[in-house]
Amino acid sequence: MKLTKDLVVLDLETTGTWVDKDRIIEIALIKMKPDGTREDMVMKINPGMPIPPVVTELTGISNGDVQNAPQFKTVAQEIQAFIGDADLGGFNIDRFDLPLLKREFNEAGVEFSVANRNVYDAQKVYHINEKRDLSAAYQFFCQKELVNAHSAMADTEATLEILAQQMVKYGDESPESLLQYTYQTSNEFYDKERKFRWWNGKLYMMFGKYARRHSLDEVVKKDRGYLEWILSANFSQDIKLLVENALNGQMPVYGQKIDS
Repeated sequence: MKLTKDLVVLDLETTGTWVDKDRIIEIALIKMKPDGTREDMVMKINPGMPIPPVVTELTGISNGDVQNAPQFKTVAQEIQAFIGDADLGGFNIDRFDLPLLKREFNEAGVEFSVANRNVYDAQKVYHINEKRDLSAAYQFFCQKELVNAHSAMADTEATLEILAQQMVKYGDESPESLLQYTYQTSNEFYDKERKFRWWNGKLYMMFGKYARRHSLDEVVKKDRGYLEWILSANFSQDIKLLVENALNGQMPVYGQKIDS
């Protein structure tokens, strides 16, 4: 590393992935200096809210682990001082860590800006340089260059060869053996359209004038007319059923979601 300025690489563990609302439960920072020396800072943070079980399963951090930890507002100035005017680095830092960290600083009343800093996002560099398209998959699994890419038949032939190789590499040579590989769906959203999102035990609307600010039960108390409008507007039957039940005092159980 040839540095001309301090570089702080950081990572956050949080109560979830909602930048607007979720809280830090652990922060780690490594500061590399131009002279090659290194300083580390790592601390647990009490988020002031329950840590969802799925987060504990992922990070190993439980409510008990942060019970006696400081809240972010009490250590914000210490973290800001550690970062100083350093450039910043991380993985997916542009879209997640920095916006969430900046919000936490703002709520703590501590000034923090990425202006006049270079930001190095390792995920962005990785995705740009290591393609994950069909040609890259064909090279990886079949050790062949995809000739005439984006021709329907050439792409189809390549995909067939890739699937065959994957059945051998990851399965038992049958296509059914690949069914175990699927993306895990997020439990943060109630519906596939992502109109409603769970946070801290309550459903929040992600659209309209109450988006991201008020939970569904709060809107029931605040503006029943708005919810009655949803029942007559162009929303899915699942959303209308949710709203109708809410108006009747029946809220879904925390973590519940619609799979249809």
